[in-house]
Amino acid sequence: QVQLVESGGGFVQAGGSLRLSCAASGRALRNYSMGWIRQAPGKEREFVAAISRSGGSTRYADSVKGRFTNSRDNAKNMGYLQMNSLKPEDTAVYYCAVSRGIFPTSHDDFESWGQGTQVTVSS
Repeated sequence: QVQLVESGGGFVQAGGSLRLSCAASGRALRNYSMGWIRQAPGKEREFVAAISRSGGSTRYADSVKGRFTNSRDNAKNMGYLQMNSLKPEDTAVYYCAVSRGIFPTSHDDFESWGQGTQVTVSS
């Protein structure tokens, strides 16, 4: 089973940027589609982004499209989420997640995820 550890979260003002990192171990990340889901206080988990095994395809939630970029470096077993133009509504715990099967379109499509990293955006 692959283990995932997120980092890079923090506190930022609206309009700012953060870059989240996801370090995979135990299995080669290249065998998985990977992506990000988030959960805000009192809300359900929400799909944010996904990237295919090769990195050639990506998809995003409408709420982050044009602001977030999901990327990966299979040689380093790493995934990334660059978040620009952050808004207070982006405040949530962000989880790196992977799927061996289908290319994820919702948070339910992921099979494993990490412990999460908190992102807080002030207005």
